[in-house]
Amino acid sequence: MSVDSLMQALSPLARSLTPVHAPDNAHGWWRSAVIYQVYPRSFRDLNGDGIGDLAGITAELPQLADLDIDAVWLSPFYRSPQRDAGYDVSDYCDVDPLFGSLGDFDGMIAEANRLGIRVIVDLVPNHCSDQHLTFQAALAAGPGSMERDMFIFRDGTGPAGEEPPNNWQSHFGGPAWTRITEADGAPGQWYLHLFDSSQPDFNWDNQSVHDEFERVLRFWLDRGVSGFRVDVAHALVKAPGLPAWGGRADGSTIDGFPGHEAPMFGQPALHDIFRNWRRILEEYGPDRIMCAEANVDPLPRLAEWVRPDEMHQAFNFPYLHAGLDIPRLRHVITESLTSLDAVGAPSTWVLSNHDVVRHATRFGYYWSGPREGDGIGPADPQPDHDLGRARAAAASLFMLGLPGGAYLYQGEELGLPDGIDIADHQRQDPTFARTRGERLGRDGCRVPLPWRASEPHHGFGSGQDPWLPQPASFAGLARDAQAGDPSSHLNLYRRMLSLRRELGLGRGSLSWAEQWCTGSALAFLNGNILVIMNVGQDSLELPAGDVLLRSSGGDAQGWHGLGSGETVWMRVSIEDAES
Repeated sequence: MSVDSLMQALSPLARSLTPVHAPDNAHGWWRSAVIYQVYPRSFRDLNGDGIGDLAGITAELPQLADLDIDAVWLSPFYRSPQRDAGYDVSDYCDVDPLFGSLGDFDGMIAEANRLGIRVIVDLVPNHCSDQHLTFQAALAAGPGSMERDMFIFRDGTGPAGEEPPNNWQSHFGGPAWTRITEADGAPGQWYLHLFDSSQPDFNWDNQSVHDEFERVLRFWLDRGVSGFRVDVAHALVKAPGLPAWGGRADGSTIDGFPGHEAPMFGQPALHDIFRNWRRILEEYGPDRIMCAEANVDPLPRLAEWVRPDEMHQAFNFPYLHAGLDIPRLRHVITESLTSLDAVGAPSTWVLSNHDVVRHATRFGYYWSGPREGDGIGPADPQPDHDLGRARAAAASLFMLGLPGGAYLYQGEELGLPDGIDIADHQRQDPTFARTRGERLGRDGCRVPLPWRASEPHHGFGSGQDPWLPQPASFAGLARDAQAGDPSSHLNLYRRMLSLRRELGLGRGSLSWAEQWCTGSALAFLNGNILVIMNVGQDSLELPAGDVLLRSSGGDAQGWHGLGSGETVWMRVSIEDAES
């Protein structure tokens, strides 16, 4: 039934519907996919060294298949000094021994294929490790050389070149420039690094950089990957002349500095790069995809990244940042669907990833909570964990009712909180060191997973201590501890992911159900499924209908109220709506 005919049939609910998005019938598995992010070093440690590995991922893939996901996205597993948890790549076409071997990767792909799970890998094209052979050659070759032109080297300013070439700042704190010592021992040029000083930015004005990454794409496509998540896809090309920038280092809009003017982000030449990559993927068939990690501001600009000949998906950061702010959520969802529908692309939705405080922790504050990427320590105001888990369940049920693709971060199906009790000497995020502890960084959301409560390290690994300490609460949240509890977070995820597929919600429509949209509640109709989230203090009276799922874990028909911090999925029939 179309949105228009449903509006005619349903009364009085129909009179309060505001259509936004029609059902999606276009080709492409990714358009409605649920993609599960695996952070390899924290997923499962099979060799006992305290760090997760590819063999551990292979061993637990059946557990992910049981969730009814479509694909996994692997954070970096390439050769790396691990200064930034693998996002400092020293060899793009090999597996770091920390995680195993290329043979282990091939075995993981084979098991994923057996289980019907696609594998997407991280691609890190903005920067590499300072240990990469190409950067080492640039250091040795000297100013003006072909080798140095692979990166962004510039002379410094000031009488003796002692000041950076411009005022750009690193995402991790401090200047985005580091001065080198030349081979003769003299102070030399400066190189750009938008992230850590160990991560020099490539010069994408150089055709040799394009050629190298085309080789990398083909290497992994030949090994059977289904696509790439492209790290900081908006940053590869810099504005000519590298003009000064007084805004935020991450390019987010602030007064006087709109994000679309940031000279290190969103440059027009980027799109030709991705059009060329799209052509390469299509050589391997119609089902290989790219997803942009593009923090593009304002949101309608996101459509530029997912035009039919560019990326297939782009992360929806405005949705992640909206939290439980009801007016903001509505605006982001409407604008996302409207903007992306205009170019025939699906939206994506996400609540957590490896760069932000987990949403079960963020939502445990009665106030606005921490900035997503800054972390929480034992000296900070502490979240209410029960409140956070309840709100996280409600937010997840709401998100997975939306049409489009969805990304899950490993462990969110268990309702895991951030690790908070991490000592300073245990922290490994370069943000912590570069800001001298002012920003704790992202270690808390990267704590290794609990699999089996009674085993050493809660089943993460039986050897050395995990690379980051696990909270004591993880014993009760381990996968096996939740598996047999019908009301657990894990079983809620299992039911909603199964129902999402059965009901075709990812391919569905969206109309705001104005009757239930208040300052503290938000409701939409997807097909004939009514989704209502209540974040207010008072309960809401539910309409007549078939309650399919509620975030509290109860499916009983007898209670017609929706409590504070709850979400419900209801099948609304014509007769029920008219009664």
